[in-house]
Amino acid sequence: MILGDFLKAVAQFSDPRFRRVVWLGIALALVLLFAIYGVFLWVIQWLTPGTITLPLVGEVQGVGTLLSLGSILFMTGLSVFLMVPVASAFTGLFLEDVAAAVEARHYPHLPPAPPIPAWEAVVDSVNYFGLLVGVNVIALIAYAFAGPAIPLVFWALNGLLLGREYFMLVAMRRLGRKGARDLRARNTGRIWVAGVLMAVPLSVPLVNLVIPVLGAATFTHLFHRLAAAPSARTSRDRGR
Repeated sequence: MILGDFLKAVAQFSDPRFRRVVWLGIALALVLLFAIYGVFLWVIQWLTPGTITLPLVGEVQGVGTLLSLGSILFMTGLSVFLMVPVASAFTGLFLEDVAAAVEARHYPHLPPAPPIPAWEAVVDSVNYFGLLVGVNVIALIAYAFAGPAIPLVFWALNGLLLGREYFMLVAMRRLGRKGARDLRARNTGRIWVAGVLMAVPLSVPLVNLVIPVLGAATFTHLFHRLAAAPSARTSRDRGR
């Protein structure tokens, strides 16, 4: 059923509102990645001398240029990891547009969702961004011992974090913060699986540029399906 939510999101890709957000998301992702690469390149050139002297070889020039060229390949691989926090930053900026487009097509009977204050969405996104970066930096230690299982550890960890973030931001539009937490607590496993489903393609260069949009749409479908489940309705009734 989670895969069905993802396929519904893919099927809406031709929606003009989707395409607008896709292009904005791609532009944002590229700007962030190039900005990070620019800082990384500046640090390399600042730390690397123009020439070095090697035994039996003598003076070697152009070391900084060689390292700068090699850094392109390094950053291409690093972009796999960078796209996770980029997707996190994207969420707070464009999730409302994506969720509104999904609801307009698939849930037209619903009233408009109360808008989340812009400052609150930005604060949440910054907090999640910091959490993602911090956890992934710490996880570098685990990656050193994971060997061939590194992709599995990466997907499982970031799927947990991204699923939590996307679901909370989607659910808060309709249920508020407390209601969103309660619904998430009752469906932790499903939300984790949906987060992994998003984290896996985030590891594929170029493909990962459109995943934030599909992720926001997927979690919008997931939220409405879980919120409509009998257990969710019963819990809401008990709270009245």
